[in-house]
Amino acid sequence: MNTKNIIISGVGGQGSLLASKLLGRLLVDEGYDVKVSEVHGMSQRGGSVITYVKFGEKVYSPIICEKEADFIVSFEKIEAARWAAYLKDGGKIIVNTQEIDPMPVITGAAEYPHDALDTLDSLGIDCDRLDALALASEAGSSKAVNIVLMGRLAKYFDIPYEKWINAIENTVAPKFVEMNKKAFALGYNA
Repeated sequence: MNTKNIIISGVGGQGSLLASKLLGRLLVDEGYDVKVSEVHGMSQRGGSVITYVKFGEKVYSPIICEKEADFIVSFEKIEAARWAAYLKDGGKIIVNTQEIDPMPVITGAAEYPHDALDTLDSLGIDCDRLDALALASEAGSSKAVNIVLMGRLAKYFDIPYEKWINAIENTVAPKFVEMNKKAFALGYNA
């Protein structure tokens, strides 16, 4: 099997670590060699955060270069645009349509590029958009955006739904399992 590459991008505090941990656990349970990178970015300051997840028969490094990602799972619109150059031809971006103002916008030094996804469309990039924040809120917590997006990612894998649920049960704190299972289902079925 060829190595598959997934980038998880977002803003500090959105739960990208839990998403990558869930994905890594699922893939290990499926028998793949898996490498997950450290989180890069100013996660403690609300800045851009990126995690690489690589899996296959044998994986030697977690680093993903430009034009290598099969999937980019983006927790925010600007982050989808920021990392789009890493998507391989024929790859897919799964993006939460939420807008989170970066520091230059907060300070008034820049304006939020509301047309970021339109720009990706014009470049022929395949973007699967969903309002993961609304779905997470419906599940019981706005903090479940990460699991909603993992549910959406699951649609593109040949791994049975029940195995994703098992990974949630083995990754998420017990008191949050039911809410996260609901969030996953909402993303999967959106």
